[in-house]
Amino acid sequence: MPFTPFHMGPGVVVKSLLQGSFSLMIFGWAQIVMDIQPLIVLISGDGHLHGFSHTYVGATILAIFSALSGKYLAETGLFLLGLNSKWQVNIKWWVCFFSAFIGTFSHVLLDSIMHADVAPFFPFAAENSLLSLISVKSLHKACLYSFLIGSVLYFVVISVMRSYKAKNLES
Repeated sequence: MPFTPFHMGPGVVVKSLLQGSFSLMIFGWAQIVMDIQPLIVLISGDGHLHGFSHTYVGATILAIFSALSGKYLAETGLFLLGLNSKWQVNIKWWVCFFSAFIGTFSHVLLDSIMHADVAPFFPFAAENSLLSLISVKSLHKACLYSFLIGSVLYFVVISVMRSYKAKNLES
């Protein structure tokens, strides 16, 4: 799934459930970082499309990079969007790393199911035992549905939390 929004679907579900304990912006940044290597291969025509970046070892390295860079990118982005007016949003480091690791590892998992050239467990194993675990069509549907369900669930959870807080303030 290079360069598709499908990877974001599962992230939206995680965000809806964990709220402030998960950064969807850092998760998304990790998705972009994961596909830089395939982009370079597509542009240059040289290399392995889903190479080292699409292994769990490579994903670990890219998660660390995504967390370290993503914290500042996300906080700056929130400021520029007006959602962080006085630099009040400070994404905790553990949230950055958690979100980045969920992002890169889920990316490898999803791409392992649909791309024959992914070797997720390299250098420990060269084969891809996850290939065709489900059909590509079913995988795309699962990602799309998770985005839709996660989006609705996100607002339901926020509404319930606000209602709960309002009831506690009245007491």
